[in-house]
Amino acid sequence: MAIADDGTLFREGLVMLLGAAGHEVVAAHDDGDQLLATLGAEQVDIAVLDIRMPPGEEGGLTTATRIRALHPQVGLLLLSHYAESHYLRTMLAIGTEGIGYRLKERIAGVQMLNDTLERILAREIVIEPVLASRLVEIGEHRDDAIGGLGERELDVLRLMAEGRANRSIAEELFVSVKAVEKHVASLFVKLGIPADATMHHRRVLAVLTYLQAQKVDGSGR
Repeated sequence: MAIADDGTLFREGLVMLLGAAGHEVVAAHDDGDQLLATLGAEQVDIAVLDIRMPPGEEGGLTTATRIRALHPQVGLLLLSHYAESHYLRTMLAIGTEGIGYRLKERIAGVQMLNDTLERILAREIVIEPVLASRLVEIGEHRDDAIGGLGERELDVLRLMAEGRANRSIAEELFVSVKAVEKHVASLFVKLGIPADATMHHRRVLAVLTYLQAQKVDGSGR
């Protein structure tokens, strides 16, 4: 694992947290260019990047784009103090497998950090829950396909947007896996998701549908 964050205290704290969680950190840098150099010389399974770091104002996103092009097998965990929808849209443009966007305050514990990293290693997409919930709430009040979803379907879509599998959604909502599968199938139909796509890509398309449905100002707030 390798880290890039220009905040010294957070970077050093993250190295200690990862070590306590049993992960080996091969390098910790303060900008994306150094991280890219490390990935060219070391075997790394996940790169952890601060979104707002050099080079540029949002260097983490720029670096993540370059990493995905040069080292597609490397998982990506993007971190920020802010839940911004335009960060999420950029992340989804980078990729929808083995990638995550989390708030820094949310990965301050070993259990949450490990859960996030395990899901990225499993090539899942991990989205910050508070942002996923906000986007669903915004879409819910619009006169479009999202607004046509039932309350339980919205709950399932919110958790799906976090990258959760059906079993995890079922545990969260205290329902059976079969009930979740029924809701997923229903929302696919209501959102017009094509039946000829793979299940993984149908789920990603569902998330993209409500991301495109929500309208926020240019700041993403």
